Amino acid sequence: MIKLKSSKEIQLMREAGKIVAEVLELMDEMVKPGVTTAKLDSAAEKLIRKYGAEPAFLGYNNFPASICASVNNEVVHGIPNLRRLKEGDIISIDVGAYRKGYYGDAAATFAVGRISAEAQKLIDVTRESLQRAIEKMQNGNRLSDISHAVQAYVEQNSMSVVRNYVGHGIGEQMHEEPQVPNFGLPGRGPLLQKGIVLAIEPMVNVGSWEVEVLGDQWTVVTGDGRLSAHFEHTVALGENGPEVMTFSNLS
Repeated sequence: MIKLKSSKEIQLMREAGKIVAEVLELMDEMVKPGVTTAKLDSAAEKLIRKYGAEPAFLGYNNFPASICASVNNEVVHGIPNLRRLKEGDIISIDVGAYRKGYYGDAAATFAVGRISAEAQKLIDVTRESLQRAIEKMQNGNRLSDISHAVQAYVEQNSMSVVRNYVGHGIGEQMHEEPQVPNFGLPGRGPLLQKGIVLAIEPMVNVGSWEVEVLGDQWTVVTGDGRLSAHFEHTVALGENGPEVMTFSNLS
């Protein structure tokens, strides 16, 4: 069942979303050759707690960190560790915050120093696919209009969308109904209406859409070993269209 949020609930989610956005801006400043993903994780947790919030991911189904840090061919759910980033890497950072009973959730992919043209195109396409999806979050549209917007743009650029992992509703729980795939035909699924809040999150691969999970039971990697990128925003639908509650300078 999809729970529509009141204006009061959306205001609380704006507050959580602002924290998440600030964390990603901090990550953008910190990502550079030589930094460890563990250091990024520590800094993110410290900033989240500074605002009286809790890291949404820490302990979630026993996840051991406050951010997901996925490097190069890692799609999502990478566990921060002592590995040092190197010039030419890309890193996808997913972060959530829980404050006053509500969640915010967002992700972005960052370049580590100078990166290849292929990696830059992947980042650009993934970010733009999210923007196109958000534009479809309009009263009277269907949920799959969001999904189709991602798939159509990604495939126009000869890349593929991950099918095993999807976006989701969000509010008092981090994962609520409905699921939001990044593929599908338009004009299907629930009607979008005021008060619906979604975490829309394209995961895009340079090569095949197929993925696998590593032995740590968390880290998802591309099946063909090629690069992957991930962008996400928490978005509320109001009377006049979508409001990105995790908007930052990276958006």
